[in-house]
Amino acid sequence: MSTKKPAAPKSALAGTDTLDRGNTNAKLDSLEKFRSDATEQALRTNQGVKIADNQNTLKVGARGPSLLEDFIMREKITHFDHERIPERIVHARGTGAHGVFQTYENHSVLTKAGFLQDPGKKTPVFVRFSTVQGPRGSGDTVRDVRGFAVKFFTDEGNFDLVGNNMPVFFIQDAIKFPDFVHAVKPEPHNEIPTGGSAHDTFWDFVSLVPESAHMVMWAMSDRAIPKSLRSMQGFGVHTFRLVNAEGKSRFVKFHWRPSNGTCSLVWDEAQKLAGKDTDYHRRDLWEAIEMGDYPEWELGVQIVEEENEHSFDFDILDPTKIIPEEIVPITPLGKMTLNRNPDNFFAETEQVAFCPGHIVPGIDFSNDPLLQGRLFSYTDTQISRLGGPNFHEIPINRPVAPFHNGQRDALHRTTIDKGRASYEPNSIDGGWPKETPPAAQDGGFETYPERIDANKIRQRSESFGDHFSQARLFFHSMSKHEQEHIIAAYSFELGKVEREFIRAREVNEILANIDLELAKRVAQNLGLPAPKAGTVDVPKISLERSPALSQANLLPGNIKSRKVAILAANGVDGAAIDAMKKALKAEGAHAKLLGPTSAPVTTADGKALPVDASMEGLPSIAFDAVFVPGGAASIKALSGDGVALHYVLEAYKHLKAIALHGEAKQLLDVLKLETDAGLIVGANGKLAKPFIAAIGQHRVWDREPKAKAIPA
Repeated sequence: MSTKKPAAPKSALAGTDTLDRGNTNAKLDSLEKFRSDATEQALRTNQGVKIADNQNTLKVGARGPSLLEDFIMREKITHFDHERIPERIVHARGTGAHGVFQTYENHSVLTKAGFLQDPGKKTPVFVRFSTVQGPRGSGDTVRDVRGFAVKFFTDEGNFDLVGNNMPVFFIQDAIKFPDFVHAVKPEPHNEIPTGGSAHDTFWDFVSLVPESAHMVMWAMSDRAIPKSLRSMQGFGVHTFRLVNAEGKSRFVKFHWRPSNGTCSLVWDEAQKLAGKDTDYHRRDLWEAIEMGDYPEWELGVQIVEEENEHSFDFDILDPTKIIPEEIVPITPLGKMTLNRNPDNFFAETEQVAFCPGHIVPGIDFSNDPLLQGRLFSYTDTQISRLGGPNFHEIPINRPVAPFHNGQRDALHRTTIDKGRASYEPNSIDGGWPKETPPAAQDGGFETYPERIDANKIRQRSESFGDHFSQARLFFHSMSKHEQEHIIAAYSFELGKVEREFIRAREVNEILANIDLELAKRVAQNLGLPAPKAGTVDVPKISLERSPALSQANLLPGNIKSRKVAILAANGVDGAAIDAMKKALKAEGAHAKLLGPTSAPVTTADGKALPVDASMEGLPSIAFDAVFVPGGAASIKALSGDGVALHYVLEAYKHLKAIALHGEAKQLLDVLKLETDAGLIVGANGKLAKPFIAAIGQHRVWDREPKAKAIPA
């Protein structure tokens, strides 16, 4: 018998060395035969069918509804919906809260929806706010669109109003949604960047898709870095219908307006918060509710009569367009108050399932081609993410109205159905459950009988063809500082793009068609030649500016729930602290006392004051304003404390209100700062009023040029 051991099997790559690189690559290629390179290949379905039109869903006429028979759109979106398990593909990073909605009056003239008819009725709601691009572990304060989804638990069933904090979107047709999200997501070769759009694939896509120009303008504005979730507007984005009991239909756009006003962070502040407090927005919402500062939003609608559908210089079915409030004002419907935090994040916030197709009698859809695709996509996504079609049985999704039908079994079924008939009609169980005629009291849902006579085509309506006039309207409606921030945002984001031809295309073919000065400024910041003219003739529209679009005009007029840091060291003037706290509390603001450490500080008269945190523990970016009370010993200590000096300087750079009391005036010389409308110096009794007024302005925008000149 031979004792020789059998030779080990040779690796497929055995015997190769550095001189045999070509042979190695050939073997690698044969081992990875499923690696795909689509260069110079025709666009095809997963079944190998060549695609003639990848831009438009199959519709009944250019402005008609989308057709379920569109196998190309369904295959594309179905695959996209199931790409991530189990995290949401988009809007993965979110937080939520419970609350109630009350209508102001009976709106039966507009709609037969019951929750909009009884002012004494409190309808439970659950709201989820989210970012779009990043995963669950990404930062709250990144530059991104915010989801604003509200689930109304009405007596007639659940109504989900699933929107964003911006009133438009990047694309006009749902068939392009997978393309957009693939472009904005982290790049596939290295999974970078997390939670941001400042990279090549995003800007490659939007620079090639002019319909995105308006939404990109919003995304480059301060709207993309909200101060808090409580200070965001919300929008239904699409045009919907409200239908009353007589069958009268009107087109509407849904709006949420916060009682806290609409305002944002500054960019440097947003970046620092993303590092120092990843959970800044969710923490702010949680703490506000726990403290009883219940966030409130007013729900309103813009109403367009059916006969006026075509009376605008844009198409109301185009999701990349707004209806300016100056043309169609907002009609208030009711108020939403968030008053309870979830008991369990996973069971509620993570498992809540929103679907635009969840509507109640009195609310219906329009033929917006992006909305039409979402009606299919959201339900399809929930089936994958929540483990089957019974996601409606999860407590956070379960309606308060009863549900009975012939749907049975499947994963995670919890209802124990009685009776033997799981079909309709039946005679075994007395015919139950039965249909409810729409004409009956509390009648069943009836789709609005819109008449359509058109061919089945893949085509974009010509009325969707203007991509730049509303982007121009938005830019021209901004205040001077908002325009500067937009220029800076484009410059920053495009500066992260590696390929110069993408930068140049965005500047020359998109920005130059919006505003030539905007394009020239961004080109200068990128080192590109300044464009001399746009590439298309942009039509003139009836409105040159819309003041309602500028956040400068959307402040609340008070400082309720604003946060003020009070900096103190041993020897501080205790009376000054008490006086300022009293004045701030009277206005509904919250003050926190911060010391050099977490140890109590001693006042000038020997009283020990417990502090809420150290200055390092709660940095200035967590507050809206800073107050430094006097006291010779305290100011001497703070003047030699680098953390304290940085605290005041950072608040100054972020354009926040700062009040210096008594001896604290010395900090002006130490930091080489000058007083302004928001940097106030004074004694007891003379500080509170101007300080509160400055906080109410949110930022001291006139300070911005000076603040930029100070090193970080």
